Amino acid sequence: MVDSLSPWFRTAGRIMLALLFIKAGWDKIGGYEGTAGFMESVGVPGILLPLVIIVELIGGLFVFVGLFTRFWSFLLAGFCILAALIFHTPTEAKELTGFLKDISIAGGFLVLVGSGPGALALDHLLGRRP
Repeated sequence: MVDSLSPWFRTAGRIMLALLFIKAGWDKIGGYEGTAGFMESVGVPGILLPLVIIVELIGGLFVFVGLFTRFWSFLLAGFCILAALIFHTPTEAKELTGFLKDISIAGGFLVLVGSGPGALALDHLLGRRP
């Protein structure tokens, strides 16, 4: 039974991963100045914020629909690892949780890199290597 539902599980997992980044990217547009200031407070140049928004929002949308899924999943995995290392140095318990969450999300994206988006994705429907 699980095998017959596998395409639906993979699609649900892909969409769930993507939603976080679509929302985060969209929120950064609305809170641009505050986000840029926060980035600069931890030593990340605010000028990189447009790139962050593109990776989160555009990457999230592509993963959501399952188009160029492996590429965007790879970028988002790297993004999560960088975010964990820069913003959640695990020196105290609350930061350890944030660090591990980012690493875990990166793991989910790496599963998509390895397995592809599944049958219920634009990559598959367009004949791209799922």
